[in-house]
Amino acid sequence: MPDTTPRTSPRSIALVIVGAVVAVIAAGFLVAGAAVLVADSTKDDDGYLSTSSERFATRTAALATDNLDVNLDGLSDVVSSDHYGKVRLRVAPTNGKHVFVGIARTRDVDAYLGSVAHATVTDIGTGPFRVEQVDLAGRHRAAPPARRDIWSASAHGAGTQTLTWGVEDGSWSVVVMNEDGTPGVGARVSAGARLPFLTALGWSTVGGALLFLAGGIALIVTGARPRPRAPRVHPAPVAA
Repeated sequence: MPDTTPRTSPRSIALVIVGAVVAVIAAGFLVAGAAVLVADSTKDDDGYLSTSSERFATRTAALATDNLDVNLDGLSDVVSSDHYGKVRLRVAPTNGKHVFVGIARTRDVDAYLGSVAHATVTDIGTGPFRVEQVDLAGRHRAAPPARRDIWSASAHGAGTQTLTWGVEDGSWSVVVMNEDGTPGVGARVSAGARLPFLTALGWSTVGGALLFLAGGIALIVTGARPRPRAPRVHPAPVAA
């Protein structure tokens, strides 16, 4: 009787393995795309994703971030500069003074604050919120920052100030000071970002992941499908 028991070939095993790998990778991209869309859905009315307002303070004349590198190499080949995104900083003074907030190239901030006592923020942690900063010695008071022409974007005055900056390539630092350059800076700061490409990125990632996931499942199904053995043909007996 012919043997038609289903058999598993090396090709079938390879298809199942490749399909499983593709499906796992696709599932990862699917989760990532969904996370992007969830984050995108939390934007405020102005289209910004924002942090909570947290308190920063220093006894010196200025509070500056460490070097923030923005590398847009290759991005200009994909989107125009209008779609790089924007950063928004909201700064509310807590010391009763007029506040200044600005962003400038790090080399210019270093030249401006090089001989002035100031604090550099080296790390920010969450859960709970914490700030690590290093105090640098120097002159007690700084020249009023608004008089300098180094700022790519800035805001200053009484009460909460809002700075909006279009993202540019380079090395940048954010500086928070009293408007008159006196020591003893205290403020609550909230940072936000508006990324026009976020929605498109999320949906394209989800769409591509679904296609790869479907392809991976198809490979698994194809490889796992039993293939019947071909019946053996026995030669007819030779007459004597």
